[in-house]
Amino acid sequence: MSRCTHLDQVQDVTPGTQGCEECLKSGDRWVHLRICMSCGHVGCCDMSKNKHARQHFKDSGHAIMQSFEPGETWRWCYIDNIEP
Repeated sequence: MSRCTHLDQVQDVTPGTQGCEECLKSGDRWVHLRICMSCGHVGCCDMSKNKHARQHFKDSGHAIMQSFEPGETWRWCYIDNIEP
């Protein structure tokens, strides 16, 4: 079984916004939200047309995102492609 090797990136974060930061600026919409566990950036999921959470990972290298949906606490590592 694979293990995530990026748990050292997880910090105690505060969300920068209550919606996708980039979509809020452009007036666009999102499907679901993800929060970066390194810096608190809130971005839209891969089901959203803009995929801002994944773009944030590509730009920053911050590997672990957590669902920012009410009642959901699961996380995803973009590098290892697993739930850490």
